[in-house]
Amino acid sequence: MCARGNHLVTGQHDVTGYHGGGSARWRRAAAVAAAAAVPLAACAATAVPASAADRYTVTANIAVGSGPIGVAVDAAAHTAYVTNVNDDTVSVIDETTGTVTATLTVGGGPLAVAVEPAAHAVYVANGGSGTVSVIDAITGTVTKTIAVGSGPDGVAVDSAAHTAYVTNGSSGTVSVIDETTGTVTKTIAVGSDPNGVAVDSAAHTAYVTNIASDTVSVIDETTGTVTGTIAVGSGPDGVALDAAAHTVYVANGGGSTVSVIDETTGTVTGTIAVGSGPDGVAVDSAAHTAYVANFGGAVSVIDETTGTVTATVPVGADPSGTAVDPSAHTAYVTNGNGSTVSVISAPLPAPVTKVTSSRNPSSAGQSVTFTATVGPADGGTIKFSSGSKVLCRAVSLTQVSGSSYRAACTTRALPAGRDTITAAYPGDAGYRTSSGRYTQTVRTPSTLAASIVLGSQQAVT
Repeated sequence: MCARGNHLVTGQHDVTGYHGGGSARWRRAAAVAAAAAVPLAACAATAVPASAADRYTVTANIAVGSGPIGVAVDAAAHTAYVTNVNDDTVSVIDETTGTVTATLTVGGGPLAVAVEPAAHAVYVANGGSGTVSVIDAITGTVTKTIAVGSGPDGVAVDSAAHTAYVTNGSSGTVSVIDETTGTVTKTIAVGSDPNGVAVDSAAHTAYVTNIASDTVSVIDETTGTVTGTIAVGSGPDGVALDAAAHTVYVANGGGSTVSVIDETTGTVTGTIAVGSGPDGVAVDSAAHTAYVANFGGAVSVIDETTGTVTATVPVGADPSGTAVDPSAHTAYVTNGNGSTVSVISAPLPAPVTKVTSSRNPSSAGQSVTFTATVGPADGGTIKFSSGSKVLCRAVSLTQVSGSSYRAACTTRALPAGRDTITAAYPGDAGYRTSSGRYTQTVRTPSTLAASIVLGSQQAVT
């Protein structure tokens, strides 16, 4: 990793003048800006080699503001929000086009962001000004500015409870915001230098990483009290949870590891080695995958089932935040010193295509129906071919059950001999391409007649 300082001076301001200057995430933001003075070529030697490149790929690098740190996704609206710490702005990305559609001015030194989809609201923790900006996602305007503790580093929302939780790194507290009134209703003391926060709405529980304490505070949302403190790795930073699996993932920035916490028992059940300086972490529950942004320049992809790193994906300079769109199985990673957001596409499931025939062998000119069964899939079409000749084009798949689909092609156009029938599935946004083959034997009428005659003679004798 290239040398970095601990002091941020930009054309707009000096962050050490802000109240949030003492928090860990704020110091990380300062390192991002200091690294900007280092030519990118000097960092080239530290590039992390790609692994499993055929599976996880960076499909886009989107230019945003200066010093992007936090990122959050509104999957329903196909929109991503990125905090730019040096610009005091939030970039709004259209996921479909991969372009920035708006740049919104917020408070000083925005670090973290969370989306409340039901209320069409976006919450931005401004580390430099000790506030939270509330953005109306529909109008793209800041509708409220809420004063919280000193050095707000992280923010998460509980949509069911209409509550936002903000970690105040310099205060050692968590501010609880009533989304309906836009006011702080409670301030909860946690560990030293709290940073990341994640909420399990179903369990009414919030998890807060305390960087200087090497712990995670467990908050009961109902009572607003800390009910447990879990020791994790060195310098815990980002945190994310898989509510379905009752599992919490903690990125330990000082230990280059991820701690795995069982929500039910409140214990660490595993420690996974990842890249250098893990910062942000996000989970794709449906794909059983966790993404970890390592400040050293790559993203570690964790298979939740095995608890192992299955891929390492190089991204931009100084990756920090990460968020997942579970509907598209896509991860968004902020590159602090690259002023970009890398878009990582997950490997698509590969369907299996099987082909059967209504009769085999058949005779030339005889009607034969080929059936292709594809799964898993979510619809689409099938093209049937015999060699280079297309027999049926774009036949719609019909659901058989679950994610299994079927299409049929009836033809009389098969030449005599051994024909290779191919059923090709073109894939879609959720599944890879797939094809199945079947060998059909087609006899000439004379051959078939001779067989009948010979069979009759044998029967007579």
